[in-house]
Amino acid sequence: MVQDEQTYLLAAQQGDVNAFNHLVLGYQDRVYNLTYRIMNDPASAEDLAQEAFITAFRKLDQFQGGNFGAWLLRIATNLCYDELRRRKRRPADSLEDSEVDEDADARLVSNDPPPEAQAERAALASAIEDCFSQLPDEYRLVVILSDVQEYAYEEIASTVNISVGTVKSRISRARARLRDCLRQKGELLPARFRQEDS
Repeated sequence: MVQDEQTYLLAAQQGDVNAFNHLVLGYQDRVYNLTYRIMNDPASAEDLAQEAFITAFRKLDQFQGGNFGAWLLRIATNLCYDELRRRKRRPADSLEDSEVDEDADARLVSNDPPPEAQAERAALASAIEDCFSQLPDEYRLVVILSDVQEYAYEEIASTVNISVGTVKSRISRARARLRDCLRQKGELLPARFRQEDS
């Protein structure tokens, strides 16, 4: 696969769109997962993932070798952060988002777990997502790459362009913040997920 990737990369750098499409197919899930975890919105994640590939194709002449995946994820990350900064400067109404009933399809399926289990899972997921959204961007990114995407510390360091020590430090701090946040939400969580003080 590494040899194929190198072949496609060299051809894409010569302007071969089909070769670049092979690279897109190999990385589209990873790029989308990253943009989705940062943006927490499927439509924005799709747009930014697509923009990341377009940007990468336009800048292929600037790729100097090394880890193509890390270079691509760095482009996607930067685009997400640019978009988040733009939104902070000019907040948009999210009325459409609030009207979406994400559980509608789940209620139509008859072989789902009991409603109580679904409610517990939804409460836990909501609490985790809320705590996750409160993390500073740089912490959230390294946790996504480590705990969701399962990248090694060295790969994260290369992707984010920081030292391995900084990666470890940020992951440790992020996990501590998540743990503290979830403890504060203890009363909101189902009983089996609460950590009793001893």
